[in-house]
Amino acid sequence: GNWRDIFQNLEALCASFPELLVGFITVFVDASTPVGFNPYRITRSGIDWEVPDPDDPWSGIGYWGDHQIVYLLRLLEASERFHPGRLAGSLSERLFSYANVPYRIAPYEELVRNPKSTIHYDEAAAAVSLERVERLGGDGRLLLDEAGEVLLVTLAEKLVVPVLAKLSNFVPGGGIWLNTERPEWNDANNALVGYGLSMVTLYQLRRYLDHLRQLVRSAGGGRVPMSTEVTQWLTAITAALAGSAPQSPISDRDRKALMDALGGAFSDYRSRVYASGFSGSTDVPVSDLVKLCDIAIEHLDATIRVNRRPDGLYHSYNLVRFESDGTSAAVEHLFEMLEGQVAILDSGVLSAEERADVIDALFSSAMYRADQDLSLIHI
Repeated sequence: GNWRDIFQNLEALCASFPELLVGFITVFVDASTPVGFNPYRITRSGIDWEVPDPDDPWSGIGYWGDHQIVYLLRLLEASERFHPGRLAGSLSERLFSYANVPYRIAPYEELVRNPKSTIHYDEAAAAVSLERVERLGGDGRLLLDEAGEVLLVTLAEKLVVPVLAKLSNFVPGGGIWLNTERPEWNDANNALVGYGLSMVTLYQLRRYLDHLRQLVRSAGGGRVPMSTEVTQWLTAITAALAGSAPQSPISDRDRKALMDALGGAFSDYRSRVYASGFSGSTDVPVSDLVKLCDIAIEHLDATIRVNRRPDGLYHSYNLVRFESDGTSAAVEHLFEMLEGQVAILDSGVLSAEERADVIDALFSSAMYRADQDLSLIHI
């Protein structure tokens, strides 16, 4: 009862004070990095990251994507519910910053070669940030422009970058590749990092893409300013997806070919941004953002179809296995997990009848505890 009261009070506050929701969204997106991940935490001093410690093997993990898509989606949906059109009118406003976390993700080829060692701490970049903090306070941990001011980008860009990061790690038929050592923190599957694939994130991404598509469409036609390198990344990911017809099922060779195109595009983007930051801004047609959402949804839907289990449930997490010659990538399924059922029911993909079928399958699954009547209690 107490939690229900708290949430009801929060909803009442959001309905009465539109700036409260905008503030939540601003804090959330300001903390994301140019490569689409999050820092370790936010304190009263600003963003923070883990610093490697030779006496602490857990100290240098680096990146977080802690339910990143689904949390942001809930904020966006709440804004639209309480204040329709507010965010659509703000997509082109340059109000948002990037967290400048001094960890560097390895090139794509190295990710494939050794998915369990994929990032390193950039000591030089960290030293520069500390010097900037002395002069600027917490803003010194943010990405700065050539004039030494905090770089500000549009809401459209900040909403698209996490999508591009997830799509760059899309494994057709398998899910979103968890390949940056701590990218999708979850209680059940921390050990999967390296070869783990998250269908949970894919289900959440599918709903996010549908919401983003509606949001940018409601803004009307025209163009939105985005950093030039992000625009190039967007173009490359759209072209890679458009150049590969959605397949269910898909062959191991075709899967790896699309992974190479997506992962290579992200790798090229990272190398440019790590080396030189952003070079300027480009006006992107809103239709390009809609096109990305349309094509990505087709691919995600094809993967969702092949991840329906024979028992009527849906896979939650999978594993990817690479052939030594680099020509193919196979997907191995894991056992059933409740997390995937919650995510697929919430994805917006299933009809009412299909949702009922998933719930019926839960009652017949090994996850159901008849003695405690547990499984659906978490949904």
